[in-house]
Amino acid sequence: MIKVGISGAAGRMGQIIIRLLAKEKNMKLAAAIEARNHPMLGKDAGECAGTDRTGVVISSGTKNPGKIDVLIDFSSPQAAVEHMKQMAERKIPVVIGTTGLSPAQLQKIRRFSRKIPCVMAPNMSVGVNLMFKLLKLAGRILGKKYDVEIVEAHHRFKKDAPSGTAKRMAEIIAEEAGLDLAKSGVYGRKGITGARKKGELGIMSVRAGDIIGDHTVMFAGAGERLELTHRALSRDTFARGAILAAMFAVRAKKGLHDMQDVLGVK
Repeated sequence: MIKVGISGAAGRMGQIIIRLLAKEKNMKLAAAIEARNHPMLGKDAGECAGTDRTGVVISSGTKNPGKIDVLIDFSSPQAAVEHMKQMAERKIPVVIGTTGLSPAQLQKIRRFSRKIPCVMAPNMSVGVNLMFKLLKLAGRILGKKYDVEIVEAHHRFKKDAPSGTAKRMAEIIAEEAGLDLAKSGVYGRKGITGARKKGELGIMSVRAGDIIGDHTVMFAGAGERLELTHRALSRDTFARGAILAAMFAVRAKKGLHDMQDVLGVK
């Protein structure tokens, strides 16, 4: 039985993972963690998630979350780094679905992953990660010859833009096309911008309503256009991916892994 800890347990993703874990035969919730002063502290994690009582109380911090085999983190960038540090000290694998991490924070996570297995992905969806694979091929063949635009749309409450998924899509295409994303990335346009420059990689963000997550990548050439689109219709797809990642992490080697490793399509 794999004992799972969830950081960000009272958040949207945390609650969905708690509900799905209740249906798993070989996994169970063992710790539920939230930020200090969170209104759900001290309450049963199952009740907070709208399901049966789990006997696991939501607590603050990961220093003493009880016996767990893996931690799934959907918290905040600062908290994710601190949790990674603490889990590295305890030799407990980690799954990180938190986005908005800065380059410095990512570097710290890479350093801590030398001690433990860590699966980190901006998007845990199986479909999105297959799309990453397809984008490698499309980027290699079309990235230099065609105009590339990425459009992502999320709910009005999302704090970071562009999404971590869109950033990863841009990174993949840039790597395959031999572009420097720091120079070629264009994040929104306004005014008299002039003709599109060769090698531009456009990344546009939409924030509206309760959109769960849409991503479209367009490769536009003379006389034709290829579009790859993924639409998330339920957050359950991300939660299921996180649970798959947790199963992988408990038997993985030390180091930083992604969903391509989890799915065996790398």
